[in-house]
Amino acid sequence: MKLNKWGFIGCSAPALLVAAGVIGSGCNKGNSDAQKAGAAASGAESSANSPFVVGMVLIGPWNDHGWNQAHYDNLKSAIAKIPNTKFEYVDKVNPADRPNVKGSQVADDMISHGAKFIIFNSDDYKDDALDTAKKHPDVGVVHVSGDYAWKDGQNFKNQKNLGNIMGDIEPAEAIGGCAAALSTETGKIGYLGPLVNDETRRIASSAYLGAKYCWEKYRKKPAKELTFKTTWIGFWFNIPGQTLDPTKVADDYYSGGFDVVISGLDTPEAAVQAKKANEAGKKVRYVHYDHKTGCDVAPDACLGVIYYNWEPSYFDAVSKAKEGKYVGEFVLAEPDYANLNGEKSSIGYEFGKALGDKKASLEEVIRGLGDKSINFFTGPIKFQDGSDFLKPGEVATLQKIWYMPQLLQGITGNSK
Repeated sequence: MKLNKWGFIGCSAPALLVAAGVIGSGCNKGNSDAQKAGAAASGAESSANSPFVVGMVLIGPWNDHGWNQAHYDNLKSAIAKIPNTKFEYVDKVNPADRPNVKGSQVADDMISHGAKFIIFNSDDYKDDALDTAKKHPDVGVVHVSGDYAWKDGQNFKNQKNLGNIMGDIEPAEAIGGCAAALSTETGKIGYLGPLVNDETRRIASSAYLGAKYCWEKYRKKPAKELTFKTTWIGFWFNIPGQTLDPTKVADDYYSGGFDVVISGLDTPEAAVQAKKANEAGKKVRYVHYDHKTGCDVAPDACLGVIYYNWEPSYFDAVSKAKEGKYVGEFVLAEPDYANLNGEKSSIGYEFGKALGDKKASLEEVIRGLGDKSINFFTGPIKFQDGSDFLKPGEVATLQKIWYMPQLLQGITGNSK
């Protein structure tokens, strides 16, 4: 195998780039029809019988057991259900792994070789997605977790071929926080966070609200006796020399009396280090994020997995695009509380073995979220600086939750 001009090697390169002679072949295997078309096609000269090509730009490794693998797996499974459709991807498109490569450049390459639909899977790609949509108005572009297509949002851009997809993850985060509070024996919960922005503040705050609720309701203890600390490493995963080392941060939590760590990272350091700590005689637990199989890393220590199921949203968007009917829209995909871990629910919580008999309390909370008798974003709730986030009885709007400027009072850690 050889390097292409972006520095991609082997499995990180899409077959379309292989077909164009940009890089050696042999890694990205699709269905047989897709492979035949990829080998014969010459970009835009593809015949009418060639597959509809969907390209994905991934911020991290496709097999990270977290955020990126969830996108990879779910898009691949969605496309498998849509006839004559082909999946291509380039992973690790970030400043550390590919210092001279922009997501929009990768998208340009894919489009020049036949891709008709592009998905960017990280908040960091918001400008790449917008640039790609403007440059290629006949190509549908999806940016995951952004808000440029949200007419009621603060950053609306009237770009008709650009859409956003995000899962309504906050309730599942609260469920994970509840699991942590039900299980901690020290009353100290650590949150292993990536970088700090509106998205991560609302996610961490949701986990805290769930923890606080279950600490008070089921553990019958006052909130002041619960410690909930966030540590931000500086990116979605470890970049040696540029971020805090998440392995060390997790170890510091586990050795410092925090017996539960909730992960907000793309990668499984909290799980890996929990397993090592338990093997060394400590009783610690973790809550995994992103990929449904996260408990597999350390089953005996796992309280559960907060995860996204992107397949329903990806199936809908790609199907529309293939039929020429895709129009950019803001999609906030919701949980199906009646069957939270079913294939149609866009958000799930996989119960972990370490939850034990506390599962019943967690299921009660899920029922309350489903029938709306529980809404964690109901005031009074204050920000860290003591100002009001929600006044007594006030229920947060989506805008208030989405654009969260600070962490909530009760959380230790930086808001910026």
